[in-house]
Amino acid sequence: MTAAQMSEVQTILAEEFEAVLEAWFATQKREGVRRPDLFSDAESRRQLSELLRAFAAALQQADLSTAVDIEAEAWSDLRLALSEVTLVRTERGVAPWEMTAFVLALKQPVASLLQERLSDDTGRLLQEVSDFGRVVDAFAMHINEHFIAERDEIIDRQRAEMMELSTPVVQLWERVLTIPLIGTLDSMRAQEVMENLLNAIVEHQAEVVIVDITGVRVVDTQVAQHLLRTAAAVRLMGAEAIISGISPKIAQTMVELGVDVGEVTTRPTIRAALAEAFRRVGFSIARIEDTRV
Repeated sequence: MTAAQMSEVQTILAEEFEAVLEAWFATQKREGVRRPDLFSDAESRRQLSELLRAFAAALQQADLSTAVDIEAEAWSDLRLALSEVTLVRTERGVAPWEMTAFVLALKQPVASLLQERLSDDTGRLLQEVSDFGRVVDAFAMHINEHFIAERDEIIDRQRAEMMELSTPVVQLWERVLTIPLIGTLDSMRAQEVMENLLNAIVEHQAEVVIVDITGVRVVDTQVAQHLLRTAAAVRLMGAEAIISGISPKIAQTMVELGVDVGEVTTRPTIRAALAEAFRRVGFSIARIEDTRV
């Protein structure tokens, strides 16, 4: 369909912009994709207004006689507007199907206005409704894909942040570091632990590192091997590793699994490990005499 033939939709968006906007907003409320728990009415209307203006501007340039090419220059402003809205909604927890329905809800108000204007020309009415619906469908698919990509990026970023927070390297004393491990220790997290630890050794010129596994849920062969590789990497950096939190149950499990800790120093508690670390760097812990009368 040529631009001239598509002029009725263009006219509607130009002359009845506010009516379309309000009808779009009402349709979203009716279909349950309004999400008043996440967005105020003012914020929702602002998002819809930005998208609708970008949509109207794009329709002035797009050639709908051919397949809708979402990556074409004519749709660039609309793509940008959709990306901005998608990012905001993704961060607030809107589901992909809700975002798709959010866009598809535009069909109904425009189709109703087309029917009012073209009731005496059924052929043109059907063509205009079909072409406009095709454009909206294309962008609904685009925004769904973009939404999922944005959500995956956020999840990956949050996973990385959680990984970093779950493997903190703490300077306990001059030349003494510790890294308390909590939860599970898989290959990815073990790699993160090793990288953080080695970087911290260089940064703090550490000589002793305490790897505390008191909070590790299960110590199996894989976990034990991760710990031993970490200890070996620490030695290559010129420091010594002490693994603390070795409970009787963990010790028994490691023996049953045939895990040989070799030259790695182990201690049952972080307190015992800290005392050993102080000894190695030339400090000692002594009780202060009680001078109170």
